[in-house]
Amino acid sequence: MAIQPLGDRILVKLLEEEGKSPGGIILPDTAKEKPQEGKVVAVGKGRLLEDGTVRPLEIKVGDTVLFTKYSGMEVGHEDKEFLILREEDVLAVLKEAKK
Repeated sequence: MAIQPLGDRILVKLLEEEGKSPGGIILPDTAKEKPQEGKVVAVGKGRLLEDGTVRPLEIKVGDTVLFTKYSGMEVGHEDKEFLILREEDVLAVLKEAKK
């Protein structure tokens, strides 16, 4: 079974947060914050406009995105954590720095 988001929604695989603080202290699961970064694994067809046309999403499968802290709906599938959220909840697409 696969998850296919509808409309202007995207499916994001949450990226694991580092288990250590910058000072090297190992953090328990209860002290970790909810991740705000993830990799897009599926996208919907786009946003349905009032005139009946569909505007495709700017976000593509494979993009790493930064999203608002308490947005979307958490979904567990095949022992992995995903988040389904609207394109408007995405704050930025993270790009690799060119060297």
